[in-house]
Amino acid sequence: MAIMKVIEILSNSNESWEDATAKGIAKASKSVKGIRSAFVQSQSVTVKDGEVDEYRVNLKVTFEVK
Repeated sequence: MAIMKVIEILSNSNESWEDATAKGIAKASKSVKGIRSAFVQSQSVTVKDGEVDEYRVNLKVTFEVK
């Protein structure tokens, strides 16, 4: 039986929510091994001068505990 753990991470990008998600997973995988899945809990943006300045995601990342 596998034991799984869930952590919450925040990530951002100037490009898109997809890019923010990919960057968050890439960064987390450098220190967290065995990532199995990620759930995008929420998405938001910051606005500057009437335009989207930054895309943000809140991710729930699931990985196996050894």
